[in-house]
Amino acid sequence: MAMRPIATTRAMTGIPTGRLAVWWVIASEIVIFGGLLGSYIMHRLVNPQWANYAIHTNTWAGAFNTLVLLTSSLSAVLAHHAATHGDGKKAARYLWFTMAGGGIFIVVKAFEWTHEIQLGYTITANAFWAFYYTAAGLHALHVIAGVVIMGIISVDCLKNQELHRVELIGNYWHFVDLVWIFLFPLLYIAK
Repeated sequence: MAMRPIATTRAMTGIPTGRLAVWWVIASEIVIFGGLLGSYIMHRLVNPQWANYAIHTNTWAGAFNTLVLLTSSLSAVLAHHAATHGDGKKAARYLWFTMAGGGIFIVVKAFEWTHEIQLGYTITANAFWAFYYTAAGLHALHVIAGVVIMGIISVDCLKNQELHRVELIGNYWHFVDLVWIFLFPLLYIAK
């Protein structure tokens, strides 16, 4: 049995170091997204004309992506369940489903943005579109990061190693989904 570094096996708080690190990351992301969304809401309240810009977002694409992310969260939960029962191969398969959901989300977002940009709705068009692309783009970067990290973790899962990491990436993925639950109504529905 290989020796694991002390930093991953214990923490002064009694919380495993990896779990504590993920919660610190999530807390910092809450500050970032909270500031961005708070700023968006304040601007939206004093700029009623933004409703005229928001009608040009593709609500169906946003709704489909919401369904995709919620489904991918389910597969992340199933991956965690498999990992807690020591089934690394099953956990890896569920992580791949979750990764596929992230990939579908990005592909839909790419088609959606391509269409909007072709219509002239660019990040420089006005403040609404600047917020839209910044918030949705930052979220998309988090989706991509989650997919990449899941890919790395799934390789270890296939070897039945480091299965505790499935919970960690699952927590991150649920946060990414939760952010989208706020972004979708604010950017797509609130017209």
